[in-house]
Amino acid sequence: MSRRSGGLVGVWAEAQRQQQRQREAQQRAVVQQQRQQRAYERDLARAQREQQAAYRQGRDADARQRTQELEDQVAALAGLLTAGCRAAPFRVASLTREQRVAPFEPGQLGQPVVMPDPAHYQAQGGWSAGRRAQAQQEAQARYEHDWRAAQAAEAHRVQQLAAYRAQYDAWAAEQLAEVRAHNAGLAQLVDALRAGDPGAAVDYFSAALYSSGAWPEGFPRQVAAAFDRGARQLVLDWELPGIDIVPEAKSVRYVASSDQDKETARPVTQRRALYRDALAQCVLLVLREVFAADEFGVLESVVLNGFVDDVDPATGRRAEIFLATVSVPRASFEQLNLGQVSAVDCLVDALRGQLSARPDQRTAVRPGRRPADVGTGVVSLGGGEEPDLFTMDPIEFEGLVAELFRARGMQALTTQRSNDGGVDVEALDPDPISGGRIIVQVKRYRNTVPPTAVRDLYGTVQGAGANKGVLVTTSGFGPGSYGFAEGKPLTLVSGAELVDLLHQHGLRGRLGSAGPSGSAEGGGSVVPAQRSAPEEAEDFSLLGMTWAGAVALDVCALVCRGSRVLAEDHFVFFNNPANPGGSVRMVPGTGGDRAAIRVVFDALPEGADRLVLVAAVDPEADPGGDLAGFTDAAVCLRDPAGRELDRLPVADGRPGETALVLGSFRRRGGGDWDFVAGGKGYRGGLGELVGEYGIAVA
Repeated sequence: MSRRSGGLVGVWAEAQRQQQRQREAQQRAVVQQQRQQRAYERDLARAQREQQAAYRQGRDADARQRTQELEDQVAALAGLLTAGCRAAPFRVASLTREQRVAPFEPGQLGQPVVMPDPAHYQAQGGWSAGRRAQAQQEAQARYEHDWRAAQAAEAHRVQQLAAYRAQYDAWAAEQLAEVRAHNAGLAQLVDALRAGDPGAAVDYFSAALYSSGAWPEGFPRQVAAAFDRGARQLVLDWELPGIDIVPEAKSVRYVASSDQDKETARPVTQRRALYRDALAQCVLLVLREVFAADEFGVLESVVLNGFVDDVDPATGRRAEIFLATVSVPRASFEQLNLGQVSAVDCLVDALRGQLSARPDQRTAVRPGRRPADVGTGVVSLGGGEEPDLFTMDPIEFEGLVAELFRARGMQALTTQRSNDGGVDVEALDPDPISGGRIIVQVKRYRNTVPPTAVRDLYGTVQGAGANKGVLVTTSGFGPGSYGFAEGKPLTLVSGAELVDLLHQHGLRGRLGSAGPSGSAEGGGSVVPAQRSAPEEAEDFSLLGMTWAGAVALDVCALVCRGSRVLAEDHFVFFNNPANPGGSVRMVPGTGGDRAAIRVVFDALPEGADRLVLVAAVDPEADPGGDLAGFTDAAVCLRDPAGRELDRLPVADGRPGETALVLGSFRRRGGGDWDFVAGGKGYRGGLGELVGEYGIAVA
């Protein structure tokens, strides 16, 4: 019994020891976990402190960067005149084109055909005299055959080379003639300028001011100018920048306690002084640009009146408020060292001009001689009532377009009206990467410009060897014009876009008289909300669909605003052949079109800005089919008589896809429409496609 009892006690004691070890292990685990938790919390706190420190450092750096930007902005204003004086003066020679064309390079046509070498045609083989004679005859026959072929190839090469040379000579002669005509036009301008012609003087010096790169971005370039031929005096009204060019804040610092940036306001007296100095620099810089550009000694003196277009404190109405005026003889100006002067002292004391004491409060000065006081040779761009572009003199309209290009930092001149080769304005963009020579055509139309005009412009650009062509009109363009211009170095500027550009650059222009709806009377680019009977409209377009392959398709249209259809009844397909009002309608194809849609773009609903064309496999006519056979597809734009005006290529289909977005006509800002090719395919058919436009198809 004692052994058995001893054995039980040992077992019990061992169990107790095991339990004690487990409790100790658990305790050690708890302690270790607590240590790890405390270490984690310490690391987390350290990381948070480091993150907060990094955040504060980042905010401090941002505040310092903003402060530096403010200081740089003020420094740029202080150095405006110095930087402007470093710019090269405007010269007619910069517009002169070199009478040189690319040399004739015939390429492979310039290499004569190599004649066969008789040494390579030796007789081979033959153990007998007869066999050797036969081998010799065969070698001679091969040589004669190859020689005749080489002679024929050489004659053909010579013929092709002569034809290519004739084409090159004609092209080179045309290029040189065009260059000579351009340079002759410049020579005529110089002759007129030397003769004191007021129009030539105003055009030339306006171009000098607009082509200057001294003006910071955002500074206005609005001018009214006249030239007094007898006094050899140029009279200018030039728009000056507003007080907002001087930043209100002086510095920015980060306040950690509130986690906010705090701006320190610039003292009013300092801001006024900076603004006043900047205005004086602007006046001196205009004078410098004008006198420096006078390479022909045309000017004896310049009268300059600087104004801001702002609200007059006396009347509460917007007006031209003159803040500076000066009359400067050439001899007095040439004595100045503009790189060292104090702008305000130079303008007020040395040149005896006037400068507003409180320009920030729009305290005006009395202007000197005004352009309107000259009486002849006056060109006003930017002041007074908006001129109607429809009734403007054609020459003045072309001049206004040239002024617009100058305002955009380019050199531009109008061409002679005879033998201009379809070129109304020539511009030169000085940008070394995207710039180059630009051909501009001006169309003062009331109706939509036809695609043929765009095609003609493209031909002129290619023939003249220009980098780009721009067609400017007072009306608008149709989808065919935009479709043709897509992917080509062409820019189409509608009437509404032209007016916007003019206003952006301080120039004036309107399209007729504004009606109750705010649209311009006679402006062909303005689209009405909807016509009462589009089915009777004569100005409609036929969008025909062609493709290769035997796949059977349903072509549909969606009238959308953005990426959503206006309503389900604006989904035009086989079960809904027309939208409300009938501006979009399914019609039979003509002229080989396999499907067609009739569209009156001007009658589309006011809220519509997109007409999406789609195609889907007809599941009844072609069950199990896909778009693999949908190739060589295009949208044929036709006039009401069915004549093809343009052809807009669309993407090919892909295997497995059963529906495809062909493309969309999108309303531009001026009310016109352009075509954007599609290409997105769907494996779920028409239902999946139109579902993305907000339509559920059962």
